[in-house]
Formats: sequence, structure tokens, C-alpha cells
Amino acid sequence: MRTMQEILVGAKKAARQAAVLTEAQKNAALENMAQALEQNTDKILQANAVDLKNAEGVLPVVMLDRLRLDEKRITAMAKGIREVAALPDPVGKTLETTTLKNGLTVTKRRVPLGVIGIIYESRPNVTSDGAALCFKSGNACILRGGKDAFHSSYAIVEILRDTLKANGLDENLINLPQDTSRQSAAELMTAVGYVDALIPRGGAGLIRSCVENAKVPCIQTGTGICHIYVDESADFAMALDIIDNAKTSRPSVCNAEEVCLVHEKIAQDFLPLLAKRLQTDKTAQGLARVELRCDEKAYGIIGGVKANETDFDTEFLDYVLAVKVLSGVDEAIEHIALHSTGHSDGIVTASKENAEKFTLQVDSAAVYVNASTRFTDGGEFGKGCEIGISTQKLHARGPMGLEELTSYKYIVQGNGQVRK
Repeated sequence: MRTMQEILVGAKKAARQAAVLTEAQKNAALENMAQALEQNTDKILQANAVDLKNAEGVLPVVMLDRLRLDEKRITAMAKGIREVAALPDPVGKTLETTTLKNGLTVTKRRVPLGVIGIIYESRPNVTSDGAALCFKSGNACILRGGKDAFHSSYAIVEILRDTLKANGLDENLINLPQDTSRQSAAELMTAVGYVDALIPRGGAGLIRSCVENAKVPCIQTGTGICHIYVDESADFAMALDIIDNAKTSRPSVCNAEEVCLVHEKIAQDFLPLLAKRLQTDKTAQGLARVELRCDEKAYGIIGGVKANETDFDTEFLDYVLAVKVLSGVDEAIEHIALHSTGHSDGIVTASKENAEKFTLQVDSAAVYVNASTRFTDGGEFGKGCEIGISTQKLHARGPMGLEELTSYKYIVQGNGQVRK
């Protein structure tokens, strides 16, 4: 088993190779990686079965779903790699060129970051997504996955590393530490001089730990307390479809809706329909019903469970939805400003004026008008896949694809100029 120090040294050396690979070399290797995943589906599923067995009775049902792989999901992983290969290579792109009065030519050119560390939890698909994006953007990566998905992630990485070797490339372009203890995470967070960017991808606790303890540059991602505000002019059928999708299509992900805000003028009519859609109808279909945690006004209309003081600041990642009745778009914007994590928030409305006000004043990475928050995703945004969703504003914001994994440098060409 390689130590973290050995991994760091190997990754830093490999990053120099990655920076000079041609787009054709990278695309050929990525296609081979996609094929290798498909050809080794049984191997990956066997490893995933070990993880699932170990997680039984330990992880909640919705988290088990995040951990579970099947042939369809492995095919999707391979598809994501191919979509990354199909994207334009950002490395080497000239962003601007200026000729100064003294004759110097200053060119701003896009370059890789170098070594990217990713600390993430029980989602094996993050392993292939992160590896593909880092590789295409000319970076080496260290994928420090959680212990819940270790066997799955290790199998995936070994397949990808074997593919690199078969393509005559340094296998240390992609790394997965076998040590899943807090110590290995701490070593990655403090690897000054080796790691150029650290990306935590997971729950609030993981992200907070990285932000508070990292000595290397850290890009804050993930936590999603996502809101949908149903305005007084909203089409009820549209609003119900959007909320149903945003809450129940995959409740364990960061772009799932956690809070529903409803205009007081329509609450009496809309909330019973919402309760029917998310509870009565789900039960009749044999599906999981959504627990509605209601503020005082909503509780007075549909009953359910009374919301406590923390429910509007909780990323449930489960079949739970906090519901609040308020006076209009201004109060909705104010509530979101106080409680949102800056991930994804939306409005359902027929009012262009209210939609414009909402999009201008809600300060989130993705702001939606008449659409589900579940679209906040690198693949959906045309980035192939994503390495995370940044909720900060410096360097990267929203779904992070190839360009967000690069920086730039200035190349200055002269013919003997000296500064006077």
C-alpha cells in the first residue's frame, strides 16, 4: 500500500506529463477508459456488492441508493467519460493577446491547475467523473473516496490506471489512497507544495472540515438547501410537476429541493394539492411518501408535522420537505437570503416582473424560473460530467467542468527589452 507521501510525489511528477499531452492523446485514452469500464462491469459490480453488504443497516436507504451501482449506471459512467472526451480541450487556449508600446507581446493562456485532490463520500460515479475531468483538463488527481464506497472506487481506479499504462502514460495521473482514515484526509488537506486545489464533495460536515482545516486552496462545494417558491400567478400543474421532480426523483443529491415556499394567496388551494401529490398519490403508487414539515400557516391548512426552528436550515437528503407560507416574492427572496446555501433556488411564476426580480436578487450559483433545481449538474449543463458544484464565488461557481479545473498564465515575448 502506497503512503500518502508517495502518492503526492507521484502525482506531482505525473502532472508535468499531463500538462503537455495533446488533445488527441487525451481523447484516445479517455475512449479506452470508457471501454475498459464497460468491459469490466462484472468486476465493478462485485466490488460494489461488498460495499453494499457492509453498508446494510448502517446507511439510510436513500444513501444506499447513492452507493449502489448497476449495469445502467456503469454505462452512464462510461458515457460521461466519452462526453468529456468530446468537449473542446481548454488547455493551451489563448484568452487574450496584447502588444505593449515597448514591443513586448503578452499572451494570456489557459493552463492546468496541476494536482487536484478530491475528498468525497459514498458515490462511486464521482470516481470516474473526477478522473476523466482532471485528465482531460491536464491535471493529475488524488481521489480520496469514503470508506463506504472504497471497494467500488478502488476497482474503478485500478481499471483506469491500467488503461493509462496501456496507453503509455503515467498511471499516477489517477490515484486513490487505500487509507480511508481521517489521517489520510488530513494529509491531503495539508499537502502544501503538492496539491494545487482541494475539492470536497459531500455533506455539510465534510465540506466544513475541509474549509476549516485545509492549508491548500479549497473550493467549497455541495451543500444544497434548495428552495422553490410558488408565486401567486403560478400554474398549479406545472408547480406540482416541478416540486415532485425536484424532491422525489433523487432526494439524496445536493440539487434536490429541501424547502417549498408558497404565496399566501394560493396556499389554501395549492397546499392540499401538494399534500395529495407527495403523500396520498405516492402511497397509492407504492412509492415513498414525502414528510411535509410545515410552518404554522401551512400546518393550519394541511396539518402534517410542525416544522421546528432547524428545519429551514437542514439539507434533509431524504423524503422530507419543509413548507412555509409567506406574503410574496419579496419575502421569498428574503427567506432564501437567510437560509439558502447558495446552490440552486427557483421560482414558479407567470409574472415576468417577479421572475426578473427573483433572478436578480437571489444570490445562488443557479437560479431557476419554471424549472426543477435537479438540472444543476455538469452533464445537464453540457460539461460532460462534473467534479462538484461550487457554492462560492471566487475562481469557480456552479457545476465545475473542464475550464473550472484550469487557471492561466502570462507568456511574455520580447526581443531584448529591459525595464527602465
